[in-house]
Amino acid sequence: MSDNTSDTPHLRHKEVEIVPIFMVRAMFALVVVCLVLVSAARITGRPLEATPANTPVIAERAIYLSGDTSGAALVLDANGSVLADLPGEEGGFIAGVQRVIDRERNKHGVPLTAPVLLQLREGHRLSITDPSTGWSAELMGFGATNFRSFARLLDPS
Repeated sequence: MSDNTSDTPHLRHKEVEIVPIFMVRAMFALVVVCLVLVSAARITGRPLEATPANTPVIAERAIYLSGDTSGAALVLDANGSVLADLPGEEGGFIAGVQRVIDRERNKHGVPLTAPVLLQLREGHRLSITDPSTGWSAELMGFGATNFRSFARLLDPS
């Protein structure tokens, strides 16, 4: 009696196609189409369309940010007066923004000690801008709590 179990039909392993081949091809085609569209837009110099309008500045304040990885943040005004000294549980977003600004400054090779501009624009848009690198962020996209943490720095009263 031979012990040849591979010949028995009930023990043969049938390969199961988990993702149909046409779906894999469609995915790669979509990636190629996106790559072609982005390349064409960059080559032709098409302007960015999803950027907010450059509206007039209503209020502006130069501030100095410092923070650490625990989330603690210290914010000073242009005269060196403390606007906010926040512990880790309250200053996390401000400390995170400060780390992003430091990273951008390191990339551009500019000093880390310059102030940033906190600007309130028409339409209740609050943004933070680093004049030394040109980096900026619209703060409305980070949620109401994070927006308020910077709005308080513009007018601490």
